[in-house]
Amino acid sequence: MGQQQILLIVLGVIIVGIAIVVGINLFNANSISSDRDAIVSDLNNLAAIAHEYYSKPTAMGGGGQSFASFTMPTGLSSNANGSYSISTAGSATGIQFTSVGTQIVSGSNYVTETMNVKVPPLVDSVAVVY
Repeated sequence: MGQQQILLIVLGVIIVGIAIVVGINLFNANSISSDRDAIVSDLNNLAAIAHEYYSKPTAMGGGGQSFASFTMPTGLSSNANGSYSISTAGSATGIQFTSVGTQIVSGSNYVTETMNVKVPPLVDSVAVVY
């Protein structure tokens, strides 16, 4: 073989290797983003359940305008997206949920998010921790 042919083969192998590395990085970034979106969706669902609890009278099994006695609904403490918990116990005006995802962001750090649920419902907030 000539030197040109060997050079083209080496160059081709390098380009294919770079393409594989870039593809793996894009896949990982998309996986983390997807996990983060799924967790936010689950946290929004928990916030809706907490607001429902807040709005129900105590005679109907609700909080009677308070989050104080709110507990995690059965079966919602973990799923394929991550695990969820109440990080700040409910009070008369709010409650805070924390989630830990299944995707590792860097090292041994998982996707972690918190959601503050407050009254009125327009002030709920989500914080993403990397």
